[in-house]
Amino acid sequence: MGLFYKDKVMFGFDIGRNSIKIMQVDMINKQSIVSGYGSAVFDNSAIKDGVIVNPEEIIKVAHDLIDKHMVGKITTNRVAVALPNAHSFSRVITLPKMNQKDLAGAVQLEVDQSIPMPIDELYYDFSIAQTLEDGSLEVQIVACPREIVDSYLVVFEALGLEVALIESNISAVTRIVVHSEAHDVSTLIIDVGSSACDLSIYDGSAIRATGTVDCSSERITQNIADALGVSLQQAHSIKTRYGLELSKKQDNIIKAVAPELNKLISEIRKVMRYFADRESSGRPIGQIIILGGGANLPGLSTYITDHTRVPTRLCAPWNNISFGKLQPPHELETTLYTTASGLSMIRPEELVR
Repeated sequence: MGLFYKDKVMFGFDIGRNSIKIMQVDMINKQSIVSGYGSAVFDNSAIKDGVIVNPEEIIKVAHDLIDKHMVGKITTNRVAVALPNAHSFSRVITLPKMNQKDLAGAVQLEVDQSIPMPIDELYYDFSIAQTLEDGSLEVQIVACPREIVDSYLVVFEALGLEVALIESNISAVTRIVVHSEAHDVSTLIIDVGSSACDLSIYDGSAIRATGTVDCSSERITQNIADALGVSLQQAHSIKTRYGLELSKKQDNIIKAVAPELNKLISEIRKVMRYFADRESSGRPIGQIIILGGGANLPGLSTYITDHTRVPTRLCAPWNNISFGKLQPPHELETTLYTTASGLSMIRPEELVR
């Protein structure tokens, strides 16, 4: 569900804490085919509390990426953008059957009452997730501070790109999971980022519960470096090569990363309890899928499974996507482009006009 939307082909543009990821996925003869992708890093001081405070830094890096370092090419100037989960609001509410005008008024009232910001400082949008048997409506609402959205628009205007869609990161990653994975059971999706992990539960019709936890892949790397007495570069290599799996230093690594991972496990249990108590309608979580740039920690799926007793696996985003003649991303980057690909795959019929 977007805060803004216009029709036609677009590519996904994911701005992280210190990196941008771009991907265009085209639908050709009912097949999803990647025409171009790439990523680049920028100084993380360019973003503060979700707001792009130094747009020139991101503009420069993005120009260089698009002009010189793409795998394949971008064929449109229309862009779909994701907003950070930690600075956006998403929830599902149930309303009685009503016309569109009354529905818009009811949603405005809900936003005004439930989001801890003045409504005139927010952009918000909504869509009908489903109509229940009694005719009542389940409505999904998303909102984000105007200051954040406007700072993004400055960047894309300078890049000469037309913003066709702005949506929450949760919506984008859910779309790629639904496209690539079986979703006949309620699914907990975990987006493992460099500075935090975002959690969302998708039950087949809507995102039912969300959460953000201060579990950082960067701190996991730092903890490994401290425990083993190695550099950050060496620690990153150890993390992505061995992770939590069997090795000579397995015990030391697990002990080092446990404080971070235990925060994640605690939030998983919290979100699952909330879903079971308020949202599940008797349907428990059937699977956990992990993705994101920090998900490339060998053994993480097993660790989460062991601590939650819910089957957990790494997202396979390219299950139903072809790279054609392009070289696919390295296996360690498999989940790096999940948000960008999910953004690019938005279809007109998915959104309310």
